[in-house]
Amino acid sequence: MPMYLTRFSYTPETWAMMIAQPEDRRKAASAYIESVGGKLHGFWYAFGEYDGINVFEAPDNVSMAAVALAIGGGGALSSIETTVLLTVEETIDALGRAQGVGYRAPATSSA
Repeated sequence: MPMYLTRFSYTPETWAMMIAQPEDRRKAASAYIESVGGKLHGFWYAFGEYDGINVFEAPDNVSMAAVALAIGGGGALSSIETTVLLTVEETIDALGRAQGVGYRAPATSSA
């Protein structure tokens, strides 16, 4: 199954609620992805641009998009970004296929 990296940030209101009543959000994240036949592989909080990072496994892009849309539409996040992850084998396959694409860079102007 494909893997996905999701980065998210909570709203200030969500942080205030979690400070008032701390909660392990891994359980909720697991339930959301399991509802589409997927699995949570990791959940971390972070300093920096994003408040947290998840690694999910989902049956397909549509299933992962459904989870991301549901979470993002829930109002607790100020941002959510999902990246499809490729295995090393998939990347090697893509590199081999790239040889046959025939890409040509745009011509540069001499002016």
